[in-house]
Amino acid sequence: MNRIDKLFQRREKNILSVFYTAGFPGLNDTVTIARHLEAAGADMIEIGIPFSDPIADGPVIQRSNNRAIANGMTLKLLLDQVKQIRQTVTMPLLLMGYLNPVLQYGVEKFFTDAAEAGADGLILPDLPPEEFELKYRKKAMQAGIHVVFLVTPSSADERIRLLDSLSGGFLYAVSLSGVTGTRTSFTTEQDEFLKRLQKLKLKNPVLAGFGISNSESFHAACRLANGAIVGSAFISLLENSHNLQAQIEGFIHNLRSLPVPEGK
Repeated sequence: MNRIDKLFQRREKNILSVFYTAGFPGLNDTVTIARHLEAAGADMIEIGIPFSDPIADGPVIQRSNNRAIANGMTLKLLLDQVKQIRQTVTMPLLLMGYLNPVLQYGVEKFFTDAAEAGADGLILPDLPPEEFELKYRKKAMQAGIHVVFLVTPSSADERIRLLDSLSGGFLYAVSLSGVTGTRTSFTTEQDEFLKRLQKLKLKNPVLAGFGISNSESFHAACRLANGAIVGSAFISLLENSHNLQAQIEGFIHNLRSLPVPEGK
């Protein structure tokens, strides 16, 4: 069974998935960060495939992409690093990125090579679901790798049900409109969207992303979804880190801690 499925069988709530960009802040930090995240108590990791034009991402993740590319990160090197991660790390691992580098690599070959390297899932936000269903779904199933689709507040219910039917592992809820980036608090828009997804009684667990940056927003998302994805806030930490292990441990501990009620 896929490691993602095993995770959600074991735990239904408070799943913490952490996103970071491969090859950032240093080319060879990809493996080290994964090891520290597992040791610190993250449940799952999403490793970003650097791309020169990450249009859905805000300035923090854009900078990490640019730096990783300048460091020399490539898709082939990333797959080699995934193999290294799998020597010691057991938690689920997904690769997330834009379709262009995958098309250049070869989509079907990428599915197979990613699975063989040890990836459990792929998130390709600009992969059209209709094209996936027609051309690539069978290959992904043969490789034993889940392809996760994204839904947004502007997605119609019918579209959400389609994307849920095609997703494997979980459904990624882009919980607010706009690009990635930290927000100061969980918004009414996020709250209402996750409640709407609950009412649809989807087949997949739901993880909320975009704007999840601290204990307050993480626990707010977990009340209405199976867990949450943290990206920009973690990359900001890496960007300014002088002690990866200690600061990653502190970051995960602070996210997991219940927020202090106002007035205390």
